[in-house]
Amino acid sequence: MLAEKIGVIGLGNAGSAVAGALAQKTTVIGFDPSLERCTHAKSLGVECVHSLEELTDRTGKIILSLPKPEISLSVTKSLSESSATPKIIIETSTVTPQTAVTCNDICEQKGIAYVDAAIAGGVASMATGKITFFLGGADSNKKIARNILNLIAEGIYDLGPVGAGMGTKVVNNGVMHALMVVLIEAFSMSNKLGVSSQTMIEILNREEGLLRPLIHRVQERMQEGNYAGGMSVTNARKDSVLALETAQELGVPLFATLAAHTPYEIAEAKDMGDLDYASLALLWEEWAKVSFKNSN
Repeated sequence: MLAEKIGVIGLGNAGSAVAGALAQKTTVIGFDPSLERCTHAKSLGVECVHSLEELTDRTGKIILSLPKPEISLSVTKSLSESSATPKIIIETSTVTPQTAVTCNDICEQKGIAYVDAAIAGGVASMATGKITFFLGGADSNKKIARNILNLIAEGIYDLGPVGAGMGTKVVNNGVMHALMVVLIEAFSMSNKLGVSSQTMIEILNREEGLLRPLIHRVQERMQEGNYAGGMSVTNARKDSVLALETAQELGVPLFATLAAHTPYEIAEAKDMGDLDYASLALLWEEWAKVSFKNSN
């Protein structure tokens, strides 16, 4: 066991898993207004206190695992006003990038180091101390945070300034949740066609399946700005139309898949039909004023 003490505020499913994993390596001081959660955390080897002030009196290194952005803001403000201000606050709660920036501003005024360290993965990986962190913050603050996070980290992605870690998790989760709807729609169609779910899983779980858009389109074409040849927008639009028609024939309602068809119509109208369908990225480069081309 290390001599260092680490505080964890918020002992819900994620917080207790993180605190329990840390408790295998060092002393952990926990706080949560719920007596039931504190009792559970104690069973994982976590010492619990009854107030934020008591926690900051015991340790200056604090991890937040809270349920809502506004609670993170409130707790960060309270910690910054405590008699014994923390040395560092590590935000692992899922908050918006702007919330992280605001919390960092509060901390900077009191000389408190702050990083956002969004957690990728589920409670099971947290509990076993095999956590992937998306890290954002000033380099000096991230250096301090790494000394703590490395105790339970399987991997740490250094993503840049404050907010980048949380922003990356929000984007990642957005992809997962949108993809879940697309998959449900797809499996509804395949089910109606008499194809088993397991068979569709095997079909999609190939490089030519779900990985193809990510590897062969985003990585190989969007990053290179190479849209010549390949699967044309015109042909991709045709396939999309066929999927919509099939769903209608099968009586399967589509939401995400239907919405995803619209950019193909726009690209076709912009005379992009002969370009690879990854060229839909050009629409977002225009609309969002971004560039996907790798500058390296």
